[in-house]
Amino acid sequence: MKKRELIHAVAIHTDVDNKTAAKLVEGTIDVILANVAKGEIVNISGFAKFAKIKRPARMARNPATGEPVKVKAKTVAKITALKGFKDIALGVSPAPKVVTVRKPAPAKKAAPKKAAKKAAPKKAAKKAAPKKAAKKKR
Repeated sequence: MKKRELIHAVAIHTDVDNKTAAKLVEGTIDVILANVAKGEIVNISGFAKFAKIKRPARMARNPATGEPVKVKAKTVAKITALKGFKDIALGVSPAPKVVTVRKPAPAKKAAPKKAAKKAAPKKAAKKAAPKKAAKKKR
């Protein structure tokens, strides 16, 4: 699932428009990133824990030659899946019910307006067709 698909699914599930859902999803990600960048641990219970870990310098071994190698100190990002997430992912617990399809909007009685709108694009398409044909001849 990509970010756009996630936003659309959140919009359907929470019954809000895509623009609002996008602001919520992106805002949540921004808050998590900002707090982790500060060095704070963000723990979303039942889902995941996000942290910035400082690893000290150490001595390691080159697996090919066996000689000792110095490894510099570094900072890494660590994301840990928590028990609730693992249980659902592994099938121990049932996944939450998610609405995947929007309910159809009630039908409007403005049928004549729709017919007028449909007629206009057909005329525009007829006018545009000769121009495309002229371009192809060149």
